[in-house]
Amino acid sequence: MLYTVLMVSYLVVALAIIGLVLIQQGKGADMGASFGAGASGTLFGSGGSGNFLTRATAICAVLFFVLSLSIGNMSSHKSDNVSDFETIEVEQPVQDDLPQ
Repeated sequence: MLYTVLMVSYLVVALAIIGLVLIQQGKGADMGASFGAGASGTLFGSGGSGNFLTRATAICAVLFFVLSLSIGNMSSHKSDNVSDFETIEVEQPVQDDLPQ
């Protein structure tokens, strides 16, 4: 049950990182806004979106790595079973008492 919850959380965080990275502007986009290209009138203001999106991306990245390590740790300790090759039994042929 916990493994399933972690996997779903892992998927949601991965999609959030993809979305946040695609929403962010490139480094050269600020130069056009300073000369009046119209990008300064955004939802978060002239410089507020960069800070918010950068922090949200950093938080999602930390969550992604923590979930990755947790899922990896759970997966590595999941199979404590004995290998099938260690329990192979070879049947000895039964020799009948044949007259010679």
